[in-house]
This record gives sequence, C-alpha cells and structure tokens, in this order.
Amino acid sequence: MSSATQTGRGVLPLQALEKMVATGAIRARNPILPEQIQPSSIDLRLGHEAYRVRASFLAAGSATVTSKLEQYRLHTIDLTRPAVLEKGCVYIVPLQEELALPDHVSGKANPKSSTGRLDIFTRLITDEGRQFEIVPRGYKGRLYAEVVPRTFSIVVREGERLSQLRLFEGDYQSSDQLLRKLETEETLVFHADESKAEAAIQNGLRLSVDLEGIDGSPIIGYRARRHSPLVDLAKIQHYNPSEFWEPIYRAESRALILDTEDFYILASREKVRIPPMYAAEMVPYDPTIGEFRIHYAGFFDPGFGYGSRGEINGTRAVLEVRSHEVPFIMEHGQVVASLVFEELLERPRVLYGEGMGSSYQRQGLKLSKHFKTPPSEKN
Repeated sequence: MSSATQTGRGVLPLQALEKMVATGAIRARNPILPEQIQPSSIDLRLGHEAYRVRASFLAAGSATVTSKLEQYRLHTIDLTRPAVLEKGCVYIVPLQEELALPDHVSGKANPKSSTGRLDIFTRLITDEGRQFEIVPRGYKGRLYAEVVPRTFSIVVREGERLSQLRLFEGDYQSSDQLLRKLETEETLVFHADESKAEAAIQNGLRLSVDLEGIDGSPIIGYRARRHSPLVDLAKIQHYNPSEFWEPIYRAESRALILDTEDFYILASREKVRIPPMYAAEMVPYDPTIGEFRIHYAGFFDPGFGYGSRGEINGTRAVLEVRSHEVPFIMEHGQVVASLVFEELLERPRVLYGEGMGSSYQRQGLKLSKHFKTPPSEKN
C-alpha cells in the first residue's frame, strides 16, 4: 500500500476522475469524452467563444472572470468555426468543463505537451482566483483558459484541448524526501545507452541538457522561425518543419547561446521514467540555475518512459526553452530543470502509452505532433 493511500492524500487517478464525472463533480455542457481522461489528468476543451482582451488578469477577491471581461474585452471570436488567434495577443476562452469539487479536493492545471511545443502560453483561471493554474479546494464554478500564442499564430476551434487538469485529495505536496524514498525502490534516470544513472535530487529531480546530439545526430535542437505560416491545431503530421523551425547543429564547444526571447526545442541528456504510482511536473523557472524558462507544458503522466511493467528504460524530456532579459550560454550537461514527483492515491487503470494514442512515449528530440517527422527524429 502506498503512503498516499495510507494518508488519504495524493493525486486522483483515471478511475477516480471517471467517478468525479459520473457524480457531476466534473461536468460539461457537452458530454465528456472517454479520451479526455488520462492516467492522472483530464483534458479541458475550449468553448464556443474566445475574447480578445487588453492584457492578462486574475479575477481575485470577489470578482468573476465575466465581470473582468466586461472591463477588458476588445472583441469576441466565434470558435464554432475555425478561427485565428494572433501571436502576441491575449485571449480568454471559457472552457466547456465546470467543477463542483468536494471540500477536500483541489486542482492544478498545465498546458498539454503539444501546446507547449508550439509556444502557446496557456493558463487556467477561476472565478475569485488568486493564482493561475490553481483550483482551490471545494471550488464550484466555471473554468477559463488564458491563451497567448507566443511564436506562431494558430487556428483553433471549439473542442480543442490545450490544457489538462489534475486533482488532489487532501493537503498534498511533493517533497525531496518522497523522491529519495522512491529512488531506493525504482530506477528513475538512465544514461543515453540505457544504463542506470544516479538520480540528482535537490528541490526535485535535476535534469541536464543534451548539446551533443542524440544517437550521433549533428542536430541538437530547433529554433523557431519568427515569420512562419499559421498552425492549424487540428492538422497532425501535416506541416513541413523547415517552414517553422531552424535546426541547430552541434558546436565544437558543445555550447549554445540562447538569444533573448527566441524559442528553442532541446532535449534532456538523461532518460527519465515515471513509475505507475506517480506523476511528475517540471518546474518552469528556477532563477538559481539561469535566467531562462524551461518546459511550459511540464506534466508527465504515470507510465511515461516506464511502460506497463517497467520495460522501458526511460524517455528523454523535451525542453521548451526561452531566455529572458539577457542572452544566456548553455553548455552540454548543464542542469537546466527540476522534475518534482507527486504520489497518486492508487495505480491508474491505464498508464501513459497504453492504447491512449500517446505521441511522446519514446521521444528523442521531438517537435509537436503537428509536424512531419524530420530525419533527426527518425530511429
């Protein structure tokens, strides 16, 4: 029995989320689809309208998002048909899902992996909310997404899934103590050759960047081109990467200078795996290791890089990187991110990659699923 089960604190697995849907604690104006429910999270769908607003905001205190929209809305966009969201603009989208949580259940949201890899800055907002991405215990009401395309203008429509929500029972927080205990029971980190690596634990599991190239590839990453065509989120394996991405080739110095505000796709040096009783989240910004932001979509479901029986010796984490304030020199093997682990209440009935259409289970240096596979990603 896990410590989370013993204490009654932890992340709700798939079968518990299904019960929340059945009881109406999670509900929607259109029926919730089975494929929305992941091993430890539920995908949230865009509603039928989006609102272009003057700036980002929180509906703190006694305010509602609707009342704020009356103040800051510029115009309304119909999402019942394909619509363009322009890069650099801020949009608020009411979501189809609503919550009526029990008093002991809270939530936290993240962008989905493909959302982050397109540099779409997405955050969850609640009425009377004091923090982005956080759903307070016992929350009852509507959910809203703030959507800011940063690099590419995008085409979206009603029902698109940009973010995901996981729910927690009790006052639950991850800890290094939990991670060190888990590391004695499971191998969490592997080298590129799939040999066991020592887990570096300090405010989470530390991950470093690969600037040598995976499996001998001279390409170590991608930098987004600044003037690219639209990306329609409904089109999968459709776009030619060269129109949107500039490949970055390995330098003799094994270093990379991040230009201010450019957007990069890189990969971790280590392969990591998430055991079935755990989920994990990548800390997006840590000023102690550099003035850059890593991984906008930093959530890993149970079974990522693990498989159903531990048969996968880890998967690399893809790093979505943006330098702030000043150019920054990143070197091969430099620690760039922390992965915090969260224990589940019980093992999910289905793990990541088990018949759920998971796009990134054995990824290397992987662009979002909207792009055709470039030679550097092929095995």
